[in-house]
Amino acid sequence: MSRIALVTGGVSGIGAATAKLMKEKGYVVAANYFGNDDEAVRFTQETGIPVYSWNVADFTASQAGVAKVEAEVGPIDILVNNAGITRDGTLHKMTEEQWRSVIDVDLGGCFNMCRAVIEGMRERRFGRIVNISSVNGLSGQFGQTNYAAAKAGVIGFTKALALEGAARNITVNAIAPGYTDTGMVAAVPQEALKTVLATVPVGRLGTPEEIARGVLYLAEDEAGFITGATLSINGGKYMA
Repeated sequence: MSRIALVTGGVSGIGAATAKLMKEKGYVVAANYFGNDDEAVRFTQETGIPVYSWNVADFTASQAGVAKVEAEVGPIDILVNNAGITRDGTLHKMTEEQWRSVIDVDLGGCFNMCRAVIEGMRERRFGRIVNISSVNGLSGQFGQTNYAAAKAGVIGFTKALALEGAARNITVNAIAPGYTDTGMVAAVPQEALKTVLATVPVGRLGTPEEIARGVLYLAEDEAGFITGATLSINGGKYMA
């Protein structure tokens, strides 16, 4: 029987690449999204992957969303926490809304989604959770105290939950992508992007597919001895 995977933020960028690759490799995949219905419809038409809309920052909505996926698709074996947003600004100009919205989606969403699946994984004694962090959660980044804090928090969350899940054959790992060719990075002004690329030893952006291959590796049954790890896929920008 094929493993069932749920990818949040799964209809564009890294999430879409991950969902498509996992389906290609024989997994049964569902994708979560929030806010862009037209994009979600196109994604399903192109891939055949069912999509479900809820805001991962909302605890109750996440519980209900997971329940619906499990009722219609089946028990979730693999959770990929990819949903995330940015609201950049230097701290002395950052609003409370900019701070809270990023923390609530990028870190709070990780808690909400893991909380919604963890009991089922424990009962079935199997689970694979892959949390998407960021190179900026490791290195920090000017103008991103909110995002860097959230993504660093994801790494700490990953390590702690890995300890809790290990005895039940539940692995929890993080991936810290570098600058990747997604809509989020496309919004960065070109001059600023050139400056960033100058700090990447391989001299280019990553592709969503390169990140997706890392997720697939950690999601496999055979990856059971890898837990609490953070896989950096960043072109050499930050080595730790």
